[in-house]
Amino acid sequence: MELTPQDKDKLLLFTAGLLAERRKDRGVKLNYPEAVALISCAILEGARDGQSPEEVISASRNLLSRDDVMEGIAEMLTEVKVEVTFPDGVRLICVPSPIASNPSTSDSGTSDSGTSDSGALDPGTGQPG
Repeated sequence: MELTPQDKDKLLLFTAGLLAERRKDRGVKLNYPEAVALISCAILEGARDGQSPEEVISASRNLLSRDDVMEGIAEMLTEVKVEVTFPDGVRLICVPSPIASNPSTSDSGTSDSGTSDSGALDPGTGQPG
């Protein structure tokens, strides 16, 4: 069996994505290459399954949260780009901010943890309103 360089790249990416998926399932926080591989695999497999580019992007943005990756990875990983074959041709899929934030988690150690965008406090509780 002969494979093109592109096919070899896809197989390598798929292997890295499987490893990342297994680590995530075990509760291991992913590093940068693992996060990129998992998101890229989801994009490629979504396209292969017949999803539209919009569906692929949406699904890949909900794949990982900050809890799934090592500290600092969400800030490092600002965009994932993958060349994907769809039924109507090849497209470059760009997923900005691919790691979802965790609105339920708060960083109590940050200096701005007690302020809201407006800076106003609820008079009854003294909490941000």
